[in-house]
Amino acid sequence: MARYINTRVLSLALVLVWGISAVRAQSPAAGPAAGNKVGIVSIQDAIANTNEGKKELDALQQKFAPRQAALQTQNDELENLKKQLQAQGDKLSDEERSSRVRSASEKQKSLQRSAEDFQNEVQTAEQEILNRLGKKMLDVLEKYAKSNGYAVVMDVSNPQTPVLYANPGTNITKNLIDAYNAESPAAAPAPKPAATKPAGAAASRPPASGAATPKKP
Repeated sequence: MARYINTRVLSLALVLVWGISAVRAQSPAAGPAAGNKVGIVSIQDAIANTNEGKKELDALQQKFAPRQAALQTQNDELENLKKQLQAQGDKLSDEERSSRVRSASEKQKSLQRSAEDFQNEVQTAEQEILNRLGKKMLDVLEKYAKSNGYAVVMDVSNPQTPVLYANPGTNITKNLIDAYNAESPAAAPAPKPAATKPAGAAASRPPASGAATPKKP
């Protein structure tokens, strides 16, 4: 989905842990014996890069693209108005200058309100996708962790994670993407033709910074 200002709607857990004691408490019939490996995962990247995640986020980008373009047009008009005022300010009468300043101020407030409304709608829609697909991803993660001998899996999507260092070999993000795709009927999206982005256009993947981590219900 398009990258807009990145404040998340929900406050959820940052760390996903499958404790050794919890696994040991299960009966032998419930699954494999507890492992002792520790893994890390960027759960947001995992969700966004599944076939289903790409499809959902691309559709969201297309849905909001016209409004983003309209906001960009409003912003360009406002910037041009400011430049004209700066260039012609000393040649204008006090009345004309005051009128243009008021007009620029009103346009600025209108643009800010529209941008905030747009931002909130985008974030809400994006979070709904992350939460919905996140529940499925956490089921895949739990199954993968138990099957592959992981005692603990920690999410490092958020920069505030307590993980300060991890060997790259412990990162199972790609493994989870593959495992999710294997269980999901969604086909891989077709490659997009190269296109030039308009000024102010943003990249199309959910941000890691400040994003909420899906929480297993």
